Amino acid sequence: MKVALINPAWDYCRSIYFGCRAAHLPLELGYTRALLETAGHEVLMLDGQIQHLDTAAIAGRVRDFAPAMTVITTAPTYLFWRCAPPELRVPRQMLAALGENAGITVAVGPHGSSTPAPVLQKLGVDIVVRGECEEVVTALANAPLRRDIPGIAYVDETATVQVVGEPAATRFTDAPALRWPVEWVLRHDHHHHRFDSTPVGAGAEVEASRGCPYACTFCAKMDFRDRYRKRDLDVLMAEIDGLIAQGVTYIYFIDEIFLPRMDLLLALKDRAIEFGIQTRIDLWKPEMLDLLGAAGCVSIEAGVESLTVEGRALLAKKCKLDTDQLSALLMYARRSVPFVQANLIRAEDNEMDLVAAWRAELQEHGVWANDPVPLFPYPSAPEYRKLFGEPDDLAWERALDHYLGQFNSFSDIQEDRPLPLVELEAS
Repeated sequence: MKVALINPAWDYCRSIYFGCRAAHLPLELGYTRALLETAGHEVLMLDGQIQHLDTAAIAGRVRDFAPAMTVITTAPTYLFWRCAPPELRVPRQMLAALGENAGITVAVGPHGSSTPAPVLQKLGVDIVVRGECEEVVTALANAPLRRDIPGIAYVDETATVQVVGEPAATRFTDAPALRWPVEWVLRHDHHHHRFDSTPVGAGAEVEASRGCPYACTFCAKMDFRDRYRKRDLDVLMAEIDGLIAQGVTYIYFIDEIFLPRMDLLLALKDRAIEFGIQTRIDLWKPEMLDLLGAAGCVSIEAGVESLTVEGRALLAKKCKLDTDQLSALLMYARRSVPFVQANLIRAEDNEMDLVAAWRAELQEHGVWANDPVPLFPYPSAPEYRKLFGEPDDLAWERALDHYLGQFNSFSDIQEDRPLPLVELEAS
């Protein structure tokens, strides 16, 4: 079967989208391509941002390829499935441009994972994949007429939405070493979340683990990338060595939580590569932070979230350290890692004068702490369930309306006040 995999040309105008707007490697499509090609399928993989292709250009290439099935993402790369733009206007525009040239249409991403029915309705696709998509898409290509594959949703002949099984979770531990086109790597000069120096050389994104053993209320991962799995070291290092051979000098581990891992850090220490991570500082001992820096880590993004024990408990952080202990570890990490950031979420128990004093103290020791950011109740986060119950067909609209009604100021990358979802998707 001929299969087209598309990461569209994203546009975030008037969106609440919190994520980085630079181009990143579409890891979910990379895994999917590897599995499809192993199974004997012919694959066209396109990325609007990395390849500098607009909607019309992508549609033209797909038309020339004439696929039997086209897969489109509803969020820009696995890295941002947990903070996806709520609106579906970009994939809908892409599908409209493809018209009858797409074959069987399949949507993958966080939207359909938590709320498949409105995604089927809004996008008009034949199938929605719920959860991690690479193995499910391969199963669909192997048997395109089957509709009993776990992890999918579709509209049957009676116009009823059928949801098959639970959201998919792949084995992942033996996920294939990804190989990217040379021109993609050469164009990927973005070093994600790097602020210690001006980037030199190509950047890339890599996945060492998937999921998280914690269940913090704000984290949107319940319907995808939830169960923690650790990738086999040999295949992981084969992927990293391939990137180094292509000229990559910096990688960002997209892991939901980068846990202390001796074998990986020792392997990285022997290679000419620098990297960034997101983690919880309370899980690290000083000696492992020393090794982290020696292995080439130049950027740590650490979730602290709240400055009070009560606030962290309310967010289900299950943190055993107090704020002074967390501060001490952050400052210790800064001794060997050039950029260390502590993240805060805007909460009622974080008094602003307390936040200001804490930020000033950390900055005196070279650690950056952000202004507390508003909490968006993504439908795949426990926070949504706590506020509204199980997600229904209006979950994304409800979450955005709640967010816009609660806050008057937003993150620093949102130049204009975000619009309600109905207005965004009508534009």
